[in-house]
Amino acid sequence: MILFSIILALLAVFGAPLFAIITASAMLGFQGQDSDLMIMAIEIQSIEGMSFLSAIPLFTFAGYLLSESDAPKRLVRLTGAMLGWMPGGLSLVCLAACAFFTAFTGASGVTIIALGAILYPALKQDGYGDKFNLGLVTSAGSLGLLFAPSLPLILYGVVAEVSIDNLFLAGILPGLLMLIMLGGYSIWLNRHIRKPLSSFSIREVGRALREAVWELPLPIVVLGGIYSGTFAVSEAAAITALYVVIIEVLILREISLRDLPGIMRSSMVLVGAILLILGVSIASTSYMIDADVPQQLFELVSSMVSSQTTFLILLLFFLLILGAILDIFSAIVLVVPLILPVAAGYGVNEVHLGIVFLAAMQLGYLTPPVGLNLFIASYRFEKPIMHVYSATFPFLIILMLSVILITFLPKLSLFFLPA
Repeated sequence: MILFSIILALLAVFGAPLFAIITASAMLGFQGQDSDLMIMAIEIQSIEGMSFLSAIPLFTFAGYLLSESDAPKRLVRLTGAMLGWMPGGLSLVCLAACAFFTAFTGASGVTIIALGAILYPALKQDGYGDKFNLGLVTSAGSLGLLFAPSLPLILYGVVAEVSIDNLFLAGILPGLLMLIMLGGYSIWLNRHIRKPLSSFSIREVGRALREAVWELPLPIVVLGGIYSGTFAVSEAAAITALYVVIIEVLILREISLRDLPGIMRSSMVLVGAILLILGVSIASTSYMIDADVPQQLFELVSSMVSSQTTFLILLLFFLLILGAILDIFSAIVLVVPLILPVAAGYGVNEVHLGIVFLAAMQLGYLTPPVGLNLFIASYRFEKPIMHVYSATFPFLIILMLSVILITFLPKLSLFFLPA
């Protein structure tokens, strides 16, 4: 068993697919317990009974459709008309537009690619420093993961069996805190830039609103429909996907019917990878529960950690390291089942834990040496990776401070939740 574990660890280091490593480790575990391996197949098949699971492909498809249309340009124009007149306002435009877009696509890399081509040259033209521009666009791409209908929020709710509605509510204030802290830093750093993007114009705001009139109802449809009780999360996802297809393909005609299968295929590659890892991870989690791994982990941690505060500090360090070496989707399905019972033992609310987990993992996109957004930005803007590291470092520090506040101020996450 030890020899096989070492072999699996080496295979993971050398790039073997994560789902294969998880599957093999679960098979070894069940075999060590003399259990029938058919249990694994049954556990994997159990994902079909998860009522919220259909929301993942539907929201992802809708987000990819938006990224392929001219919606990013309309969003930038609208936020620019409303915020661009302020000194340093274009940096706020960048943050707001990227947060909105990432919330719907669920993939920060897509945001950098879709909005980077618009915002990066616009920031340069408006007098912002090149290093700041690169750091801002790269960092802003990771924002929005705490806002509905973010794919990581939904996936955490599925894995942890926590109300997705509550997670959507819990992410509002922590997400706004991250935006405000980055926005404040951006304005302060560029306080010497007195030339605004444009003079404030009610007429321009009106034109931008008319241009974006079809996309503006999306947050209302998703959030308003869910919180009013009109429809469930999965139903909101179906309505969102249908609505986006109608406006982008049939009304605005920015995406042809011929392009639709290709976009669907691209979005489902991401979804397929997530569902595959989720399925085998459920089987792996079942083995760990049978083997009392969470209980043993809690006993080990409790023997060294006596208070909730100390536990949260250690958890934060662990998540920051984890985020630098593992993507957020894999981390959710692998780690959440293990830390959830341990955190419950220290009285940490499961919804608050989810927001802390996602906020900390969000930093992984920007953490050297393997932060995904760092490499995407390096490729997209043709900059050396070390230059990208340097440009994003101040933003990483600010986001880290916001994560610390989110961790030790649980009221930020629980403020809107029903008592």
